[in-house]
Amino acid sequence: MRKFMWVGLALCVFAMTSHAQTPAGDISAGYSFFRAGGSGGVNLNGFNSSAAFHANSWFGLAGDVGVYRGSPSGVGVTAYTYTFGPRFSYRKSDKIVPFAQVLFGGSHLSASFGGASGSTNPFAYGFGGGVELPLGSGKVALRPEVDYFGLRANGSTLNCMRMSVGVVFHIGQR
Repeated sequence: MRKFMWVGLALCVFAMTSHAQTPAGDISAGYSFFRAGGSGGVNLNGFNSSAAFHANSWFGLAGDVGVYRGSPSGVGVTAYTYTFGPRFSYRKSDKIVPFAQVLFGGSHLSASFGGASGSTNPFAYGFGGGVELPLGSGKVALRPEVDYFGLRANGSTLNCMRMSVGVVFHIGQR
């Protein structure tokens, strides 16, 4: 996991400078690995999708929705996250666009085993970032991303980590 964070940081630091164009917005979708909890946690696989409006070349507002599922030891676990917040991009290159984001919203966790089930709806917050790597003309990009998520309910926080890779479609031009 630390290797992914170091690679993301290196990509952000070594971004080549040139004149990049700013899209008015974007939508993305892709695969996500979601680790709920620390060393004794649960691995979930799923899907996340986001949409963003870019107010200028460096500031935007993003909404993100994710669905993750797993069945460790026969227990069916499902997690949903729905968050919104600012996204900060560094658009000095046509080659790569690193970004960081801070997200706030909610989540829904449910588990079932042998006919018994339970669920909770904790407050969700997250921060992280990634990089957009253009594919072809620049209207489509690959987006690897790493985010920390905290799911807070009843005075305690469940620490989670999400690693995603998806396809981004840029909309319009600023």
